[in-house]
Amino acid sequence: MHVGGLGLYEAPDGMSGSDFLRELHQDMSAQQDFQPTFRKHPATLFGGIANVGWTFDDEVDLDYHLRRSGLPAPGRVRDLLELTSRLHGTLLDRHRPLWEAHLVEGLSDGRFAVYVKFHHALIDGVSALKLTQRTLSADPNDTEVRVPWNLPPKRRETPPDEPSLLHNLTRTAGSIAALAPSTLSLARSALLEQQLTLPFGAPRTMFNVPIGGARRVAAQSWSLERFKNVKQAAGVTINDVVLAMCAGALRQYLLDQNALPDEPLIAMVPVSLRSEADADSGGNMTGVLLCNLATDTADPAKRLDAINTSMRNNKKVMSQLPKVQALALSAMLMSPLALTVLPGFVSSTRPPFNIVISNVPGTREPLYWKGARLDGNYPLSIALDGQAMNITLANNADNLDFGLVGCRRSIPHLQRMLGHLEDSLKELERAVGV
Repeated sequence: MHVGGLGLYEAPDGMSGSDFLRELHQDMSAQQDFQPTFRKHPATLFGGIANVGWTFDDEVDLDYHLRRSGLPAPGRVRDLLELTSRLHGTLLDRHRPLWEAHLVEGLSDGRFAVYVKFHHALIDGVSALKLTQRTLSADPNDTEVRVPWNLPPKRRETPPDEPSLLHNLTRTAGSIAALAPSTLSLARSALLEQQLTLPFGAPRTMFNVPIGGARRVAAQSWSLERFKNVKQAAGVTINDVVLAMCAGALRQYLLDQNALPDEPLIAMVPVSLRSEADADSGGNMTGVLLCNLATDTADPAKRLDAINTSMRNNKKVMSQLPKVQALALSAMLMSPLALTVLPGFVSSTRPPFNIVISNVPGTREPLYWKGARLDGNYPLSIALDGQAMNITLANNADNLDFGLVGCRRSIPHLQRMLGHLEDSLKELERAVGV
């Protein structure tokens, strides 16, 4: 249950990756002040580790949490991903604060890598990505070394006209009071008009099995411009293009394994619930939808159209609900994940969905760390019982950076998904004429 991230950096001009990394490690090791989040680990109860509360370390052993590694020759990216797979498949020590950072040198092209992981109970993936971005700078001449563990919490500005707690409670009560008519509308859309994709309609696949503890990871970047070109030619959204690219890759991967079901795969997709009127407001307005990936369709253009229709219909249903109920509906769509802890649940029921595909907001400009340019920023999420593969991506300047995580026992040859993703994007480009 830990989330991670793999960053690829290019050292400043005139420095090798190894020399730069040695200096960076020294600068990081000198920073021994830790925010409370980075001092927390599970408390002990009656002599054993319990999951009912936290305790805080007064002294953190930074030499344990901050580690430096070297790749074997020839230092291929494939070697880096194999190391990252092993690191992502090992448990965090519950007797220590639940985070690690690994500096990795030895890439043949002179770059270096940073792999970090946090337990999800400590910090979620989006927050971890934002925290990492706060250590970086848009200025390549900024030589200050910032580290996640001593960054102060961001000060939250309270608008002078922020509603009171009583007002919020009253507004929430009003939304709940309106539940009945909205629920009837939702039921009509879901059951009669069949606009809403509901859980447990997905086929059983090789992804929806109990998993082991070892992991495989794969990562690659694609130019954002390619996605924009397909979006404009087809009249869809960039996220539709991402989903269609993933759908084509999943279809070919399953065909290679003689495991493609006759029914289309269903993906759980986090989406923004923010309307145009809310565009400049703060707060969290994120929900989830289930999307028909149309993997039963061989034609990439028809697959893209089916995905666009599925997402548009689901968003339409969600947009007709008050925000409180939209978030409650999202919670309902995700709730089957909690049932996977029940013995026999994964093996005896249809999966609620087949895979999670998440597009995480990143940065739109190049970022630097002590002058080293961030070339790739690959989010690595969680595989679960019944969800043996996860695809997460983040935008990084002019690229979309994909991070794939799979159960090592259940998902063979995960690396081949990268080739399938490239082939799928090329098929979409040909299909729409770009």
